[in-house]
Amino acid sequence: MAGPTTAERGERQQESSDPPLPRRRLRLSRLRTIIILAILLVLLGAGSVWLLYGSQWTRVEKVSVSGTRVLTPAQVRAAADVPVGAPLISVDTEAIEARLRRKLPRIDAVDVVRAWPHGIGLKVVERSPVLIVQKGGKFVEVDDDGVRFATVSEPPKGVPALELTPARSGSSAASLRRFGEDRLVREAVRVADAVPAAVARHTLVVKVRSYDAISLELSDGRTVAWGSGEKGASKARTLTALMKASPDARYFDVSVPTAPASAGS
Repeated sequence: MAGPTTAERGERQQESSDPPLPRRRLRLSRLRTIIILAILLVLLGAGSVWLLYGSQWTRVEKVSVSGTRVLTPAQVRAAADVPVGAPLISVDTEAIEARLRRKLPRIDAVDVVRAWPHGIGLKVVERSPVLIVQKGGKFVEVDDDGVRFATVSEPPKGVPALELTPARSGSSAASLRRFGEDRLVREAVRVADAVPAAVARHTLVVKVRSYDAISLELSDGRTVAWGSGEKGASKARTLTALMKASPDARYFDVSVPTAPASAGS
């Protein structure tokens, strides 16, 4: 009996090499799914780009301000110069923050946030004065970092005056040359921060003669020799105890907190 012809053998080999029909259909189905998903992703991406950059729905229409105490919202908005009408996504929030700090030194911190779909929020933290320096007929406010941030015509209530009175010769002059005026101001701030609350309410002047010769003048005429800004917590405790022990004294010295002294009546 004759065997299969060459053509028949070729057909059988072709049939054996072709994948089964269900498998081919599965591959085609997967390919169609991939193509459809790719098209959908492209459309979604294009739609998102249009929505964020081209649509009128996500453009800046409102700038809100919160946290102001001395500054007005109008001043903050003017300094921020937010590009109203621009796509919200394109607003450079870091540039706005830098602009606000540069134009309004009273601002200690600011957070610029996007309020979708139409707003920009400016959350401001203002500096608070802990000391004031009289300069002519004006007053310079100094914050708790020693930063002189604003000049005002009226001194804020309850804020002590800072007097820098270093001598032109001797140890006070040497202290000024060594530390510089800015460092002496920061030391005065350290002292003002450390003074007990009961004493701080009556403190009119923080006087700096040198780095380690800082004193307080109180509203009732009493004086406190504080020394340097070091060991502030210990000096505060000592001063509180000393004032209780000598309520009629007019002068208190806590420059060495382990050896305090009081005098006068």
